[in-house]
Amino acid sequence: MTTENRTAGWASLSWDLTELILSYLPLRSIVRAGAVCRQWRAVVTDPAFATRAAATRWQRPWFFLYGQNNVVLRKNQAFGFDPDAGEWVALPPSPHPSTAAHVDCFSGAGGFFFATTSSTRFCYAALLRGPWRETSPLHFSRCNPLVGVFAGGGRPRFIVAGGARFVGGLVDIEDRLAVEIYDTASDSWERCPPLPPDFRSGNSSQWLSGALLGGRLFFVFGIYSCSVAAFDLGRRAWTGVQTLRPPGVLFSFLLACGDRLVLAGLCNSPDGPTCFALWAVDPRTMDFAEIAVMPHDLLASLFDTDDDDTKFASLKCVGLDGLVYVFNEDHHKAYPACVCEITTTAAASSSSSTTLTENLTCRWRKVPPLPGTVNRFHKVIAFCSPVLLRSVLAADGEVH
Repeated sequence: MTTENRTAGWASLSWDLTELILSYLPLRSIVRAGAVCRQWRAVVTDPAFATRAAATRWQRPWFFLYGQNNVVLRKNQAFGFDPDAGEWVALPPSPHPSTAAHVDCFSGAGGFFFATTSSTRFCYAALLRGPWRETSPLHFSRCNPLVGVFAGGGRPRFIVAGGARFVGGLVDIEDRLAVEIYDTASDSWERCPPLPPDFRSGNSSQWLSGALLGGRLFFVFGIYSCSVAAFDLGRRAWTGVQTLRPPGVLFSFLLACGDRLVLAGLCNSPDGPTCFALWAVDPRTMDFAEIAVMPHDLLASLFDTDDDDTKFASLKCVGLDGLVYVFNEDHHKAYPACVCEITTTAAASSSSSTTLTENLTCRWRKVPPLPGTVNRFHKVIAFCSPVLLRSVLAADGEVH
């Protein structure tokens, strides 16, 4: 078949059929398809296409890694790992509003980048696209808060919890900092009850992990304390604080995986070497059951040596919707990572600890190395988030 015939064949397809075919492509392939011709550009930028594509093919959340160099800003680097394509994408090295601005913290969730640049200044942008938008001022200045995204009134809302507050250059450990919720429609912040006192000694994202479950409960978990509480987004109230600590756990991270929670952490094994394990957690009772242990050779591949007992302190973990990423935030191997993919074959029959692991399968593998030359960073920020096709393809730059 000649090139002319192939081109004529594509041109003869109806709008609906073209839309259906393109909806099966991975996200980056869809973006490339939009540059092929005017017809395809019109198809993929049509507001209905994103809905069709989401229903046709589930886009798995990306793994983002952002490295900050505190001395030379041009050495900052950002990367996004597309699990559908199985490869990294190099991103703009300064994804915050202004390369000249001092960024106190940077994070991401729910399809958005977030940054605080000074005092109460809070900014956000759609992943991979922008533009950046500055909100009205926060009620409290924060550094390294937990941030979540949920739907409210048809528009995204952001919950900001915790975050260290500095007074005279020192962290104010006595300030509990009220939870604040931002409404993107009205550009306003709502003050809510603060974190429970149990989290006062370590209330920033360096000490806490967060998990948004079902768009209704925002769980806050102490990485080292293992204290856990949930903020009910409907009632605007905290649940009681509980302890979630499987035997032997040294530190751990709480993640959302579908309709359940997953705890991922480093564990002293009574029968062998230190291991990294995953537990399924019932969000109502905090019952837990082990579902997977990282193969020892995979864990060893994240380090240079087996001799240093303190090496595990540099392990970090993020995850969402069945993808759990474990990475080393030290530079020695250019920030290596691995991933565990958790799949559910059928709905579990109950939520007791004996059935928490029912119908779950786990598969571990290494993540490809970061592309190109990777600089040395003073700080590494990582998160898992879906990339919203509607925001990437939007022509107006609006938040949808």
